[in-house]
Amino acid sequence: MRWEVIAWAALAVVLFAAEALLPGAFMLWMGIAAAVVFALVWLFDGMSLLLQVVLFVVLSFVSIQVYRTWFRKAARQSDQPLLNRRAEQLVGRVVVLEQAIVDGSGRAKVDDALWVVAGPDLPVDSRVRVVAVDGMTLKVQPA
Repeated sequence: MRWEVIAWAALAVVLFAAEALLPGAFMLWMGIAAAVVFALVWLFDGMSLLLQVVLFVVLSFVSIQVYRTWFRKAARQSDQPLLNRRAEQLVGRVVVLEQAIVDGSGRAKVDDALWVVAGPDLPVDSRVRVVAVDGMTLKVQPA
């Protein structure tokens, strides 16, 4: 067997193994390009090394673009979209003010944490409903 056939087969196997060990679905497409070049070199004797490398590079770009265009979803749907958005999970919840809202700003205790709240001026121990989130500030209204 010719050395370039073995080299392209080995490169394809190494890229497939790298994809199995490293997440991301990137090496897979380069491995597919190497496998195609392997098949072409095996079928057509006398192909120059420069042509082989150019084919590999072009097929790698094409296969990655095919993946990005048709196989990768733009936005993955989650069954828990607010999982890592703790502040947004609090919208709709009623809490008690620990510090009065003066000039539009105060503090409320939610579970074991104090949160900065913004809303109309209200005295301490008022019940407020979280209606929105602005960064780490909870927007509230009287409950």
